[in-house]
Amino acid sequence: MQTLKNKVVLITGANRGIGKSLVKASLQKGASKIYATCRDLGKMPNFEDNRVITLELDITNEHQITKVVKQASDMQVLINNAGVLNPGTILDGEISTIKKDMDVNYYGTLNMMRAFASTLDQNSPSTLVNLTSIVAYSPLPSIAGYSASKAALLSATYSVRIELAKRGIMVHAVNPGAIDTDMNKGSDWDMPSPDSVAKTILDKVENEELDIIPEDIGLEMFNAWKENPKNLAKMFHKIYHEE
Repeated sequence: MQTLKNKVVLITGANRGIGKSLVKASLQKGASKIYATCRDLGKMPNFEDNRVITLELDITNEHQITKVVKQASDMQVLINNAGVLNPGTILDGEISTIKKDMDVNYYGTLNMMRAFASTLDQNSPSTLVNLTSIVAYSPLPSIAGYSASKAALLSATYSVRIELAKRGIMVHAVNPGAIDTDMNKGSDWDMPSPDSVAKTILDKVENEELDIIPEDIGLEMFNAWKENPKNLAKMFHKIYHEE
């Protein structure tokens, strides 16, 4: 059983959605310090708690990452939440947005893992949490670039879990289905709030669950995939073709 109490946490993409909620949930868990990062600090909310230290960070900018590594040398829990989602299919989507999804969601998170590995090592026992997605198991064609980037990230997360297994660093993969955030704006699905999902994620991290699906929509999709991978593909086929 882990605990986040008195831990030093770094959360990327902390200005909104699940990232903002993860900051609040970490405060409620008793974290001693939280580095809350985002690309534009002008968009960072006021958490009204002196345990929160805000830092500018674009995870595709290696210079900024190097700077934050120095600023957050006491970090014990790294939560890689920052990500982007661009609509588009493989055949008709803009190639520039497909590349952006991969640059941020995969390569950006890869940059963070590589840059902070020594910090996690020095401060072990420590924790690495990567926010992937249920579409890592089966792609949704309307967000094909995002799906591919999250599949790549899930694979990388499993690889680094093995790599770090004997160094006192626990690696978690979080695979949400749908959460009521800006990314899913306009959806008519009955989605849970980011605050409730953030609490569930951290509860499961503390319970040492390595693969976390924090809400019912994701669980339904995962269980369909687990029974037979074709089942989840069929679900997404129906969604895409509005059948």
